[in-house]
Amino acid sequence: MIAISVVVPLYNEEASLPELVEWIARVMRDNRYSFEIILVDDGSSDRSWNVIETLAAERPYIHGIRFRRNYGKSAALFCGFEAAQGEVVITMDADLQDSPDEIPALYKKITAENFDLVSGWKKKRHDSKLAKNIPSKIFNAVARLITGIKLHDMNCGLKAYKNKVVKSVEVYGEMHRYIPVLAKQAGFTRIGEQVVVHYARKYGQSKFGLSRFIHGFLDLMSVVIVGKFGKKPMHFFGVVGTLMFMVGGFIALWLIVSKLMAQGRGDFFRAVTDQPLFYLAILAIIIGVQLFLTGFIAELVARSGGDRNKYLIEEKIFTKYEV
Repeated sequence: MIAISVVVPLYNEEASLPELVEWIARVMRDNRYSFEIILVDDGSSDRSWNVIETLAAERPYIHGIRFRRNYGKSAALFCGFEAAQGEVVITMDADLQDSPDEIPALYKKITAENFDLVSGWKKKRHDSKLAKNIPSKIFNAVARLITGIKLHDMNCGLKAYKNKVVKSVEVYGEMHRYIPVLAKQAGFTRIGEQVVVHYARKYGQSKFGLSRFIHGFLDLMSVVIVGKFGKKPMHFFGVVGTLMFMVGGFIALWLIVSKLMAQGRGDFFRAVTDQPLFYLAILAIIIGVQLFLTGFIAELVARSGGDRNKYLIEEKIFTKYEV
């Protein structure tokens, strides 16, 4: 097995690829690491794939995967992880904001300190404070609170993993932000952090807008709930549905009994159907039944299974590389 696989997801990064590949290769040679670089073209509309073909023709340690269309960063990482053969897998972005010079320190934390996963922490960022820095700090604080994983930069693209970690996690949708959470749910609890240098963007522009924070929060809720109840959805929907059914039923019963008791004493009473609380109780009962049935159907779906990670790969470049 080779020492390091570097997985680089990319979209329209033709300008930065030659410099990035040379930088990675120089670091690897200086440290005498055996290595491979897997460039995953996520349906770029520029000449990124042509650049990858040219680089791979001259350098057998470069492998390329090209999607027919743009699927997103999670899909690119998933396919890169499937192909990775290194003892340690390093991920980084292709825009030169992540420094390959950080690879030796990340590799050492995995191999010498026995971490399962080490995430980079861009302690000093070269991004807009209003557009990225402040929202990122808030987002990471919420993620730490909900997941219990004490990382300052959950979404940092520069990470290192043991090979068995990337082969065990299922990265889909936009869950690349939460690979540490997915790893923890898979039983890999030795998760560390390393302060890394963050460079200003040299080429092109960011592919992510402010909407990523909204999507990120929704994905956070999804990964926590699915991680806890994905294999037993009835434990979530069934419990909530049963509680709502019981609350609605108790309220309806209390209204009926109160009316009968007042009627028996000859006191003034309102018809049950004249009270708004009765309709809220009926609504709770109906929603409770629906949630319970949702849980039942979700159980059937969970047991039937299915492979959601199927992507149309247009081309691959995998040259046999003797290390």
